[in-house]
Amino acid sequence: MKKDKKVVCLGGGIGTMNLVKGLKEYTDNMTVVVSMADDGGSAGRLRRLYKIPPPGDLVSCVSAMSNTDPILRDLLTFRFLGDRYGSDSSLPGQKLGNLILVALTSMTGDFYKAVLELQRIYKTSGRILPSTTDSISIWAQTSLGEKIQGEQHIDLGHFKGRIEKVFLEPKNPKVLDEVKNAIKQADLIIAGPGDLYTTIIPVLLIPDILESLKESKAKKLFIINVANKVSETRDYKIEDYVKAVVRHCGDPLFDLFLANDNHSFGIPKKWLKQYSCVPLLDGVKKEYKVVQEDLIDENFPLYHNSKKLARSVWKFI
Repeated sequence: MKKDKKVVCLGGGIGTMNLVKGLKEYTDNMTVVVSMADDGGSAGRLRRLYKIPPPGDLVSCVSAMSNTDPILRDLLTFRFLGDRYGSDSSLPGQKLGNLILVALTSMTGDFYKAVLELQRIYKTSGRILPSTTDSISIWAQTSLGEKIQGEQHIDLGHFKGRIEKVFLEPKNPKVLDEVKNAIKQADLIIAGPGDLYTTIIPVLLIPDILESLKESKAKKLFIINVANKVSETRDYKIEDYVKAVVRHCGDPLFDLFLANDNHSFGIPKKWLKQYSCVPLLDGVKKEYKVVQEDLIDENFPLYHNSKKLARSVWKFI
């Protein structure tokens, strides 16, 4: 193992959590750059109430990369019973780790300092950094000309057409030097898995991050989701993920697209209306490189298995 290899992961959410849980066994030098476009659910409520960046995905990544007692990690992701989409000032539906980060922000007087302090307390493997220090939002244009404002409405599928493009507001938010330097100095850069238009693309769209990616000599890997989320990527094939990257970044950008090829488990009945399998490559020669392997989590086949995914990713470095 090459524990000194520098790895940068772009994204956030459950997909990134699963990835870094596995990867932290392979490297001591990992940086996770987390999307700051989230404005829905419990994180969105805290964002509006306390005028802070969304804490949810940052906290989830801290939990995944923590080297403390398991019960302390579980406390970070513990969610109080109730509606995640309740009133902004109510406790039900909130995640305890989000509240801890709000408290640390109040104590330190700075959100970024609070993020660093949370990582120190939880002894994380590597660094978790916000993709921007500005308050940002996203909106999407659909094939029917609809304009969908905000991450939550895009994520919940409040539209009829297919998403054509996502836009940032503001268009050029500030990025920490630590983020740009990590990307430029990386040996391997990974985007995904995760919600394509509400988690991954909002990171790639930030001009300073995109420019750093294009300048970086690192190997670049994009991980295709195991399942399509009907609200965002209905009926998407592998090539549709590649086309989405090209539409937003100007070229495929990534040296390799990694996809799951084990469909033997199928989508659980409970989730059939919300998700569908990403089809296997059709065999036609492509201008981009795709590797397909068994990456499925047999216990919950909407997601990747952390160990399988990390093992497959590490072969690429």
